[in-house]
Amino acid sequence: MNAVSPNQASDLAWLLQGLSQEVPLIRGSVLLSSDGITKAAYGLDRANSEYLAALASGLFSMARSAGTKLDGGNKVRQVVAELESSQLFISWAGFNSVLAVLARAEADPAIVGMEMARLIKAVQPFLETAVRPSFSAPGNESRRNGSR
Repeated sequence: MNAVSPNQASDLAWLLQGLSQEVPLIRGSVLLSSDGITKAAYGLDRANSEYLAALASGLFSMARSAGTKLDGGNKVRQVVAELESSQLFISWAGFNSVLAVLARAEADPAIVGMEMARLIKAVQPFLETAVRPSFSAPGNESRRNGSR
């Protein structure tokens, strides 16, 4: 896979399409922010892309929590779920970003994982999600400062 130029960073669906071309048994994939917002999708309709993004965010978050509690760290390399006729792969994809891939059951997990890692390594800076600015609703400033 080729590296991505900065002017291509806004539309990342073509990267996911390339991943599906490398591993034809991939049914669909979603690049998402760690809080579950879809950044790019390929092979799934909008409703299923958003569902997969929300699901992947939750599973990734639970794995991070398990790592903190049981493994002494919160870094997650990959979460894999074997379903009846599919396999779900969820990987860290850069700062605040996650890559979720849904593959057919007969896909070789080692190949799917390797191609996901290769994609992430090649274009990681473009996959990262900036931190969202925090904001407060009007009137909350005075309450925070103790005045009414």
